[in-house]
Amino acid sequence: MQAVQDFSNRVINNVEKVIIGKRNVLELIMVAFLCDGHILLEDVPGTGKTMLARAMAVSLGITFRRLQCTPDLLPNDVTGVSIFDQQKQAFTFIPGPAFSNILLADEINRATPRTQSALLEAMGEGQVTVDGVTRILQRPFLVLATQNPIEYEGTFPLPEAQLDRFFMKLSLGYLDQKTESQMLLNLGGEHPIASLEQVVDGAILPGLVRQIWDIHVDETVRDYIVSIVLGTREHTDLLLGASPRGSHALYRAVQAYAALQGRDYTLPDDVKRLAPFILSHRCIVHPESALRGKQINAILNEILADAPLEIGEM
Repeated sequence: MQAVQDFSNRVINNVEKVIIGKRNVLELIMVAFLCDGHILLEDVPGTGKTMLARAMAVSLGITFRRLQCTPDLLPNDVTGVSIFDQQKQAFTFIPGPAFSNILLADEINRATPRTQSALLEAMGEGQVTVDGVTRILQRPFLVLATQNPIEYEGTFPLPEAQLDRFFMKLSLGYLDQKTESQMLLNLGGEHPIASLEQVVDGAILPGLVRQIWDIHVDETVRDYIVSIVLGTREHTDLLLGASPRGSHALYRAVQAYAALQGRDYTLPDDVKRLAPFILSHRCIVHPESALRGKQINAILNEILADAPLEIGEM
């Protein structure tokens, strides 16, 4: 797994020239990329979400498009549109932003449900259908969608089917005092993104994804994953638990995280590290529990603490 680790470290080290103090988040993003997974970034404005996506695309040397979601955005604005060419007397397809390697869907919850659903096929199947014609998207194809957790006026909350398509949910968060001071110094002149260069060949990413499949997951770890997911479905404070897609995502994530650490085997600690980011957006807290102040992360911590590690205890 040395190739995967070297590839990931080179990308992370390069992106850190632009996004400082967030190496733990960058590692999680690489985990998602190594699993062909899409990411939901929930954070307040100004924390560097767009710059993060751009820096990842530049480091990988792959195409990047930004889509600003608004209520008047149409599905064709995402997938593309066929325009009649007078000279050729035929329709010509003009690809939309979905035909890029990294698509940043900024403020996705401001788009209407109809437009949000246009992303479902692209995210789930790696293809789009326009005017009855199915077109395959180039690989890698990764969606980074953002939403503001504070301002909900005039927004359209993502339905569960859409949320479940996201591999993980992350937040950059604010910087500490020392790191923010360093950020101001770094931005005193030309923005670091202007001089950022490609450090790896992003075209080999699909090949690295296949290498992840060879990471060994012991039966104990596999059963531990299942017991955690079952715990979300049985917990009294949760109205909805994680889906089978969630357990598969967690399984793949621990494989990728192990490779990122240079291991060819997974550990229970990998599961504990990744479970909150993989499962939190796939669960719904019961309204009565929410009124009592119960939050999803606290509930997941309870489930992780109670989930059995040994097969014989299950």
